[in-house]
Amino acid sequence: MRPYRHILFITPPFTQLNTPYPATAYLRGFLNTLDISSDHADLGLDVILEIFSGQGLQQLFDSVSPLQEWSDNARRIYHLQQAYIETITPVIAFLQGRNDAFAYNICNEGFLPQAGRFENMTDLEYAFGSLGILDKAKYIATMYLEDLGDFITECVDEHFGFSRYAERLAQSAHSFDELYNELHLPPTYTDSIITTITDRYIKQYDPQIIGLSIPFPGNLYGGLRAARYIKSRYPEIRIVMGGGYVNTELRSIKDKRFFEFVDFLTLDDGERPLECLIRYLNGDLPVELLKRTFTLDSNGEVTYFNGSLLPDYKQELTGTPDYRGLPLEAYISVIEVANPMHKLWSDGRWNKLTLAHGCYWGKCTFCDIHLDYIGNYEATTAKALADKIETIISQTGTTGFHFVDEAAPPALMKQLALELLRRKVRITWWTNIRFEKNFTEDLCLLLAASGCIAVSGGLEVASDRLLKLIDKGVTVAQVAKVADNLTSAGIFVHAYLMYGFPTQTMQETIDALEHVRQLFEANVIQSGYWHRFAMTAHSPIGKNPAAFKVRALCGTDMLFANNDLPHEDPEGCDHEMFSEGLRASLFNYMNGIGTDFPLQDWFDFKIPRPAVPPQAVRQYINDRTERRPQPNHMIVWTGSLPVKQAYVSKRKGQSLESYCLVFYTSTETYTLKLEPKQLDFIYAIFPRLVIGEDTPLSWLQFKTAYEDALGEDIMLLWNHPEWQKLRNRGLLLL
Repeated sequence: MRPYRHILFITPPFTQLNTPYPATAYLRGFLNTLDISSDHADLGLDVILEIFSGQGLQQLFDSVSPLQEWSDNARRIYHLQQAYIETITPVIAFLQGRNDAFAYNICNEGFLPQAGRFENMTDLEYAFGSLGILDKAKYIATMYLEDLGDFITECVDEHFGFSRYAERLAQSAHSFDELYNELHLPPTYTDSIITTITDRYIKQYDPQIIGLSIPFPGNLYGGLRAARYIKSRYPEIRIVMGGGYVNTELRSIKDKRFFEFVDFLTLDDGERPLECLIRYLNGDLPVELLKRTFTLDSNGEVTYFNGSLLPDYKQELTGTPDYRGLPLEAYISVIEVANPMHKLWSDGRWNKLTLAHGCYWGKCTFCDIHLDYIGNYEATTAKALADKIETIISQTGTTGFHFVDEAAPPALMKQLALELLRRKVRITWWTNIRFEKNFTEDLCLLLAASGCIAVSGGLEVASDRLLKLIDKGVTVAQVAKVADNLTSAGIFVHAYLMYGFPTQTMQETIDALEHVRQLFEANVIQSGYWHRFAMTAHSPIGKNPAAFKVRALCGTDMLFANNDLPHEDPEGCDHEMFSEGLRASLFNYMNGIGTDFPLQDWFDFKIPRPAVPPQAVRQYINDRTERRPQPNHMIVWTGSLPVKQAYVSKRKGQSLESYCLVFYTSTETYTLKLEPKQLDFIYAIFPRLVIGEDTPLSWLQFKTAYEDALGEDIMLLWNHPEWQKLRNRGLLLL
């Protein structure tokens, strides 16, 4: 028997089209530290590229014939098949960034075939103007692809979706029966492509172990379909499965049929379990010393082995994510909504990296805080993160980063921003946050200076009573102020929104929408998404429903998936009735439309009038207390150093020579005119305020130096109008 020395990680269909899901890169980077050979592949991307090619579409259309029950839209696409086959290859090349000139063809009305998706097309001139050709073409090409996707779903494979495959089968699947039965049916059109490419991988990489990363419900069926094929053709290969879906849904799996497809199932952080598994397979470790691993025991029963006494690896020891080996140039950028914030999820290739393990807050009652990947918080140092960033840039040749934390810690974000500026590492980045008060105007300006372009964060129910029940640690007013700080610094803001929280009333739902409307109207958030509350087994609410006045409608002893818990909310309103109105209003707000419409216009039933004052958000934003310097604040200058310049002024008929400080920026030149002794002090000390090798000065150090040199109160300078020029242009108090 060959030793188990080479592992192939596969991400099954489907995740994002525009960038690789990072789990396999994380694990590959870790195995590099152990000198264990590995490769990885994005099966979802390869399946998409196989289908959406000239040959792929020809085979797709050849596989079906028009049926009586087909919709008019499907018939239209079928009869336009030649137009799709002739245009698909250059469209995909354009979306991969390999054929920008083709944007002009795409934007030429009538060049691409159009079907149902184009009926709700955004006003293109309003959204993109006359020069936004590339984004306009991506938006049109996305609708073109979505039309084809609709055809596939209706006529070829009902499970198909661009970012998920057979998701319904895995969502809330308390029983494995439906999935098991589906996997034993003849393969669908998409299934056949999955198995063909899987076979290609095995011949190319010759692995002894295959690791399937299952981040979402929409990856499980595709992963199991690939696993079934591997078991039938390559029984000697060992298959291990892990990932976000496994960690949340399959923690108590008992159905032994699942292990007809995979040999092992690991939970939570994969590094140590994977290391133990490889040692076990090579005979260096007994099965009892596996770590957080399900497998069948000698009696054929599902057994959880967690006897390893080895701790999980600290974050600084897990290596740097290794994206090498993935076809980074082949990912497809699309624009589903003509919104500059929303498109970040689907447009552009982002290197994904985690700043800190877990959530530093870890209290939200709807969240799975009892799970390790959220509840076990561990920060990394800014220097270690900057090292990883530089390594990934050298691997990929790209400088876009998405930090995929549950909620990035503000203190670490500040330190990372300073470290990036100190090293002069220019990147573009975005992340998830909590809208907490530490995101001051100054911190937001620092983050923007380091390359931050966007954040997403939870406003959730947009009701102070319910935010308190959630234990979110924020208020609506605080969210508005922080969002204003961010947008004022040029950082886009996306809000995660929630409805249907336990005991939420109709009035509170409408008031939440009114808050959201005002936030869009004030342009302090640019994008959002409404989630329907789901009670999960690993959240405080799921652990104790009665404390939140809801009742679980099922037990927790499941043979297969166990996370989503159906429940009833006797004190709340009928939450489902609001779904369409909330969706439609938000879609319009994100397209710059409808913030002046009465809320009643979004619903086909009578709703109460909002109890929120019409200018509430403006009042929240304007209600600010002056932020005064504290001794431990750092004072930092993010601009360039000034130049002395002499000038002559006339006073009472006399010419007086003096000098000022001139500051040059990318967009302007401005002068600072103060008393000569003040200018001398500023000119001398500013090199120490620039971010460099030395630790930035504290406010106490700055204050002491000023008062010792000039013999006057520092606040005379701090409150001077000329000094405010610097405060508005990059002199930060952190």
